[in-house]
Amino acid sequence: MKKKDDKLEEIIDKDSLFLDTTLRPSKWDDYVGQTNIKNNLHILLTAAKERNHPPEHILFYGPPGLGKTTLAYLVSKEINAQIKVTSGPAIEKIGDLASILTNLTPGDILFIDEIHRLNKTIEEILYPAMESGSLDIIIGKGPSARTIQLELPPFTLIGATTRIAMISSPLRSRFSGGIFKLEFYTNEEIQKIIHRSAKILGINLEKDASTEIAKRSRYTPRTANYFLKRCRDFAQVNKTNLTQKSVDEALKMLGIDEKGLSPADRDILHTIINKFAGGPVGLNTLAAAMSEEQATIEEFNEPYLIQLGFLDRTPRGRTVTTSGYEHLGLTSKTLL
Repeated sequence: MKKKDDKLEEIIDKDSLFLDTTLRPSKWDDYVGQTNIKNNLHILLTAAKERNHPPEHILFYGPPGLGKTTLAYLVSKEINAQIKVTSGPAIEKIGDLASILTNLTPGDILFIDEIHRLNKTIEEILYPAMESGSLDIIIGKGPSARTIQLELPPFTLIGATTRIAMISSPLRSRFSGGIFKLEFYTNEEIQKIIHRSAKILGINLEKDASTEIAKRSRYTPRTANYFLKRCRDFAQVNKTNLTQKSVDEALKMLGIDEKGLSPADRDILHTIINKFAGGPVGLNTLAAAMSEEQATIEEFNEPYLIQLGFLDRTPRGRTVTTSGYEHLGLTSKTLL
């Protein structure tokens, strides 16, 4: 029994390890942005509570750092349910998933982050669990194999993914509570988040400083909070207040320019310009030229570069735009 419990602890992450609980909103009023999603969730959760039934399964998708995990925790608080947290890569075998599902109590929420990375065999076990609340387990092999069906307690599955296209159609269709896309935040929303975080951390933050952090934060709360904490450290070590000037100096030390581009972002633009005459170049080739993983470029760097208008993604490959050249201080005929 001890071994089973230990294994389950490995699969289900603990709050203290999985979350930055200090800055994560603990009530709906503190959650800034994503108004349409919040309104839809309010209807879904209110109706479920009135029926005295767990909410239907929910899927959140969008770029990293926009608040998918936070929304899952807020849903659990709203319906006073216990939440179990795991991730797609952590569930390696059918037995891992069976352990989690059979340890749920009625009304629990199971949150699976990176659900697109679930093994396809494990994914198929989820179908009846989500649809009819049963778990089908095959015991034995060959002619002597038999199927045992276990009844599961009513539960809500909340999935989160950065790559919804990698989730199979049968799994997507079983999220009957709704599939919600999280959008990038506005600068005004990011500033509200920064001021809230500064208050929690006890940071005396000037308005110009928060504006400077917000405009470099890639429209992402996680990045904004990271920059705020690093700027706080810089101001503390240098015995200075958190002003626009100190923020600028701190972010320059991190290699973050005035548009929020990191060294890796600029390396992508430089590589396409210098090695591939500005593009087009395929993701495979670009990743190999930079000794970087394709997923990192595609999921983290590209969305922001495209949003800024510095990069185009065409059927033939990636191309640096005129704005991208201008940001680097180049013309299309200039090489570094």
